[in-house]
Amino acid sequence: MTYTEGRLFVGGEWVEPGGGHYDVIDPASEQVVGPAPEASKEQVRDAARAAADAFGPWSRTRPEERAAILDRAADLMQRDFAANAELAQAESGATSATARGMQVAVGVARFRRYAKGALEPVEQGLPPQINEAGPMGKAGVVGALALRRPVGVVTCITSYNNPWANPAGKVAPALAMGNTVVVKPAPQDPLSVYRMAAALEEAGVPPGVVNVVSGASAEVGQAAVEAPEVDMVSFTGSTAVGQAIGEVCGRSMKRQLMELGGKGAAIVFGDADLDSAVAGIGTTYAFYSGQICTAPTRALVHRSVYDAFVEKLRGYIGFMKVGDPRAKGTVVGPVISAAHRDRVESYVELGRKEGATVVAGGERPDGDGLGTGFYVAPTLLADCTNDMRVVREEIFGPVVAVVPFDGDEDEAVALADDSDYGLIDYVWSGDVAKAFRVARRLRAGGVGVNTIARNMEAPFGGFKKSGVGRDVGSYALHAYSELQSIVWPG
Repeated sequence: MTYTEGRLFVGGEWVEPGGGHYDVIDPASEQVVGPAPEASKEQVRDAARAAADAFGPWSRTRPEERAAILDRAADLMQRDFAANAELAQAESGATSATARGMQVAVGVARFRRYAKGALEPVEQGLPPQINEAGPMGKAGVVGALALRRPVGVVTCITSYNNPWANPAGKVAPALAMGNTVVVKPAPQDPLSVYRMAAALEEAGVPPGVVNVVSGASAEVGQAAVEAPEVDMVSFTGSTAVGQAIGEVCGRSMKRQLMELGGKGAAIVFGDADLDSAVAGIGTTYAFYSGQICTAPTRALVHRSVYDAFVEKLRGYIGFMKVGDPRAKGTVVGPVISAAHRDRVESYVELGRKEGATVVAGGERPDGDGLGTGFYVAPTLLADCTNDMRVVREEIFGPVVAVVPFDGDEDEAVALADDSDYGLIDYVWSGDVAKAFRVARRLRAGGVGVNTIARNMEAPFGGFKKSGVGRDVGSYALHAYSELQSIVWPG
């Protein structure tokens, strides 16, 4: 059976949704992209049951077979690359460059990466141990083996800010390890995930191995977490929702992988290359209209270069074209919804009230084509202090707050770590040894030293309220597995 718009994917079948449909809205045009299916709670439970039934056979398939299916799926996603990118852009409001290069292309690459990952060794021989005679048995040599086993049924709840790369980063490694999945996409842009499911179906994924259930109601995600057949929940989203999911998982001892909020600190020392720091921070905090958890939204700048930094960043922002994400040269498109635009704007107003100086942005952008769509101007807040809410809370929009500091490494680290979050921080300094020394002290899951680039084999995840666990590269394979040991007399 082939993909049919507006249907759920459960147990290898495209089924009519029990809860009807709701409209997916293009954030740039405010037009309807298409109907999204609203699953009933019983259909979510059907998906979990189908995944549980499929787990045994799928977990026993040869790694080479799983790898071949993931590779074929990547081929099919690449075959339909243009259509996939067009849909992702319409759903999410991403610019053309982002929809193609950072969404669909990364999604395809992740399926290829974990096709290879399915073939990575899962067994490790451990050194034999000599046991003395005692209550545990006779004296002698005992051998041991550690091996990674699939967890079981994984509920994957994905974020709206990347409807290809984020689901692919969960589904591909989970399948590579022999798990089955129930995917609950973000309600704002679920249609791309159904395209992904259709490619997996065409690639030969057996019925029940992949299930997709969407819905605008919170009850759909809740049912996908609470289903007794589910062994693990992988979630990307807000800290508040992650905490609620964690409570459910704690009661039933479900495994968790949580990638939550961020409020990235970018430390800029007096000896930093300011042009490099400005380009890195400026490019990243407004990328995808600031809707990325790794954005350096807190710039902690040494007083000796503070004024120069603020002026350079103000100038950089002036070159960021805000507009139709499909138009050539657009850097900043819309945010995901009218409600989110209002939320971001409320934070800018809060910053004013807290005493921050609005150096750039702060007003709703106007101009040709901006009368429709959920646009927010890139905003620079200066004269901030670390106790302001705009500095402490995740805004998830194109807003950066600049905080001066006067002291040395100790003060910079203390300021950076004075946060509920600890996902990705950044350090700019002309003294590389100092930069690495500071990076090692920061309580963050990742640190960029004189760069905003990421290595896609490096572990990704957060300290504190930024999450639980690590994924990306081989670490994702570890995240979707359980360790088992086997011992025997040598």
